[in-house]
Amino acid sequence: MPLRAQPASPEAAAPTVLEIPIGLLTREVPPPPLYDLLAVPEDDAVAGAALAIKDNNSTGAFTGQHFTLNTATLAEGDDPVAAAKALVDGGNHFLIVNLPADQLIAVADAVKPLGGVVFNVGALDDTLRADQCRANVFHIAPSRAMLADALAQFLAVKRWTKLFLVVGPQPDDIAYGEAVKRAARKFGLKIVAEKPWTFGPLARERSDSITRSDALVFTRGVDADVLVVADEANDFGTFIPFRTAEPRLVVGTQGLTASTWHQAQDAWGSAQLQSRFLRGANRTMRPTDYQAWLAARMVGEAATRAKDASPAAIADYLRSPDFSIAAFKGVPLSVRPWDQQVRQPLLIAQPFAIVAVAPEDGFLHQHTPLDTLGFDQPESKCRLK
Repeated sequence: MPLRAQPASPEAAAPTVLEIPIGLLTREVPPPPLYDLLAVPEDDAVAGAALAIKDNNSTGAFTGQHFTLNTATLAEGDDPVAAAKALVDGGNHFLIVNLPADQLIAVADAVKPLGGVVFNVGALDDTLRADQCRANVFHIAPSRAMLADALAQFLAVKRWTKLFLVVGPQPDDIAYGEAVKRAARKFGLKIVAEKPWTFGPLARERSDSITRSDALVFTRGVDADVLVVADEANDFGTFIPFRTAEPRLVVGTQGLTASTWHQAQDAWGSAQLQSRFLRGANRTMRPTDYQAWLAARMVGEAATRAKDASPAAIADYLRSPDFSIAAFKGVPLSVRPWDQQVRQPLLIAQPFAIVAVAPEDGFLHQHTPLDTLGFDQPESKCRLK
């Protein structure tokens, strides 16, 4: 009698799927006190990471991997370290973190013994890539030095070399101003005047009082090609354009800006990313969204190519010369091994149009022009352990 093939049991037929959970740690966005055109959306960063999870699972359906996103949103007063430990204890060894620098460091140090790998998508501080660098932290957000260098390259190409620097009172404003001064020295620009902003948050207040004329006089008498604004909180920077005493281009944190992403970006296939994000989030993609998307995609890409989803294996692969990722920037992105900063082109843009992309043509480097942005290896103070 001929033998009949026995039907396979459902357990034997089911393919093995590797679950790869990713955590995201962020803070609640406080509502603006007034109607605010520049208000940060409540799902900033979260929407970008959620889209990346969908992208990862599109590939994972063929590679036997399934990704999930688990978000912890901190209210005022919540402890980020406790929340981070809870995420890692729950199996989320990859943490996308959208927190200020001091909280990021505390989280990184707390989860390192637990095998946590941190992706910084919000903190721009140069110290995080220097003496405060951590071996378990990858920086997806650009540093202030990278942002300032990108603008300085553009100004150098245009030969707009005389800069008038206006610096706000906040610590982040001062840090950005220092990055601008470093970039000016690096690319042969001259800061002909530097003044602190002392007129308060006129942009937020939409002030039309006597301080408006005071601010106009504030810009008088400086022979400069460009006015550079250092106002990361958007307190006054949008007040300055078209209110200066003499005609002045405005660049920096307002006016013409440098960033990882922009709502007008549509080159290199990025229009489809913009469209998919818009359909899912009902708003345009912001830089923090893009950075969170890129962080989750890096985990997905590394897990697929390294064929190992353990945190140590993913971290080793990300910092290896074998890793690169296509991310709608025209060139593959990779990780700088000396400080674990993602090297990537930056977009130079006005509010509704891309003007240029840094690094500019002609700025050469022995390895990659992308390393002309920010601190290069010989000048880095980072010593990873």
